[in-house]
Amino acid sequence: MPEHEDTSWDDTILPFQLEMADMRGRVARLDQTLEDILDQHDYPAEVEALIAEAVTLTALIGQTMELRWKLSLQIRGDGPIRIIATDYFAPESKDDTATIRAYASFDANKAAATQGAAFTKIGKGMFAILIDQGNETTPYQGITPLAGGSLSACAQTYFAQSEQLPTRFAVAMAKAQQPGKPPRWRAGGIMVQHMPKASPLVAQQGASEETGLLTAADLLDGDDQDNWRRINLHLDTAEDIELLGPHVTPVALLTRMFHEDRPMINTVQSIKFGCSCSADKVCQAMSIYSAKDIAHMTTDDGKVTADCQFCGAHYEFDPKKLGFATAT
Repeated sequence: MPEHEDTSWDDTILPFQLEMADMRGRVARLDQTLEDILDQHDYPAEVEALIAEAVTLTALIGQTMELRWKLSLQIRGDGPIRIIATDYFAPESKDDTATIRAYASFDANKAAATQGAAFTKIGKGMFAILIDQGNETTPYQGITPLAGGSLSACAQTYFAQSEQLPTRFAVAMAKAQQPGKPPRWRAGGIMVQHMPKASPLVAQQGASEETGLLTAADLLDGDDQDNWRRINLHLDTAEDIELLGPHVTPVALLTRMFHEDRPMINTVQSIKFGCSCSADKVCQAMSIYSAKDIAHMTTDDGKVTADCQFCGAHYEFDPKKLGFATAT
């Protein structure tokens, strides 16, 4: 493995197409972005790993969004790790940077006392993707059950079941440490997706009998299925250190794995941590509460407080400015 480090690809998403296989995809590398997200909270390592995986999946999926759209990924379960939520905000213009944020809700004591891999601690629940196209539009929402043993497997099931698009993810996340510096998280991944045209086949083959859910194998036949198997075999050769970087660039990785399929590289998208919370948005959110609810939220010194789950920003309000009289 080359010793040279190329960090210029950190915090980027690189779209590509495989001309000979009729497939498209993206490569994501996250470094400072992921560190900034995780620095907002004091999460256990297993929760950090799940967030790192969810953020990488969100970056890979979100890059397809139109300008100014928002994509959210939500994982909810009945286990000690209750919620993992991410938001991807598409840039305002083609030259701008996309932003992403994430948080998790969990019971630390129950999570520590529960045996098994981090994913199993989410329990039974759902994997959802929500797309918000802006004002005066109805957000799109697709939901599938948690299945497959990882968040990446859940995302693959989602695309097969909800979108009928054969999709494969390879994601790696790890803590890296440079001499004299504290360890920090890095993550990287590849998403490969067959170009849309699978719908007519679904009625013929249907979902697997074991899970009742569609898979990529249910959506393809003939040459498409052969190409899909071949691309997946190549993708299986990707090592974690190649996905994570920075010793192997995304272009070099794509060339090594898919050179026979003529990978065509598109414009790279930069990404960073960003939160859209504000005092005005918090006030708007509080407008759904009654005067009695606001009274219960009011502290002894007469303030209504709120904290952003994503970035930890703390807000304080006078109940009178929220349109309510101070509780007596």
